[in-house]
Amino acid sequence: MWRRSALLGVLGALAGWAQTTKDSPQAPQTGIQVQVNVVNVPVTVTDTQDRFITDLEKKDFKIWEDGKSVEVRYFSRDPKQAVVVGFLLDASNSARLYFKTYQEAITDLAFVLLPGDNRSKGFLAAYHTEPDFLVKPTNDGEKIAEKIRALKPGGGSAMLDTIYQACNKYFTVKGEPNEPKRVLIVVGDGHDNNSKVTLEQVLEAAQRAQVVIYAVSTVGYGFSNEGEATLVRLAEETGGRIERPLQKIHTKVSGYLSTPSDEGNYAYKVGTGQYAAELSGSLYRAITDLTGDITHQYMLGYVPPTPLTDRKFRSIKVAVNLKDTDVKLRARKGYFPPQ
Repeated sequence: MWRRSALLGVLGALAGWAQTTKDSPQAPQTGIQVQVNVVNVPVTVTDTQDRFITDLEKKDFKIWEDGKSVEVRYFSRDPKQAVVVGFLLDASNSARLYFKTYQEAITDLAFVLLPGDNRSKGFLAAYHTEPDFLVKPTNDGEKIAEKIRALKPGGGSAMLDTIYQACNKYFTVKGEPNEPKRVLIVVGDGHDNNSKVTLEQVLEAAQRAQVVIYAVSTVGYGFSNEGEATLVRLAEETGGRIERPLQKIHTKVSGYLSTPSDEGNYAYKVGTGQYAAELSGSLYRAITDLTGDITHQYMLGYVPPTPLTDRKFRSIKVAVNLKDTDVKLRARKGYFPPQ
């Protein structure tokens, strides 16, 4: 059984590991406001065992845009930095098998990321035959939870259309230092049979909105889904990650049942309490890992070496200067200048 208080406790413990520093020059109080075009790059750093490294300084990072070294002018590692987060849930026919389990998990995630202050906001969309935006940006996690509980799956899948519209609808890039983090959490199997836009168009929209995409795959053990590769690319290109909580659960469960099931032609059905407990624990770990990833992002900001006067893609490379330490780093691979 999921416990919201337990998740909040985990978040508190995670946040306690991080320290906060900001190194942003203060603008002189002249009464004149100047537009500063800043590219903000969220970066997550872990060790080889996926443990978050939270004590790095600005001097530990290097950034290149289109191969040119740029100065890291703005730096923050504030676990309480404002975030705009979109929850995009698969409500198509293919989501039926594990839908109730994921409803509860994502409801708890909404409460964790939206603790009720005025700093962070979240919105909710479900995708089936077409995008369905259910909750506009709000700081009230209960509004999102209420709609999630009422969702019932059915119909086709327009995942790409939903991501594309979300990026254009609810994320604003002002080009200022330390803007809110922009996050999309896609919960589904990646299958899409009803979208009008292409994956390339969606990637451009996400990179233009400077959004980090996370995915929670609902592909179960014993199944393969070509659409999951789409989730992987969306996450990798934007600096996010994909969680697969349903994979390999059976390896820790004795008496695994491989029996035919008539629930939507699903091939496997597991009816043991041990399996249910392992599934709950796997989902819990996936949610806490996502929470830690989002809260432990470093925010690096730099001024582009050339003016943002075109719409061409600009590549970004980030590196960490740590000698004798193996680390894994996640950051988006580039961006399109805002329209």
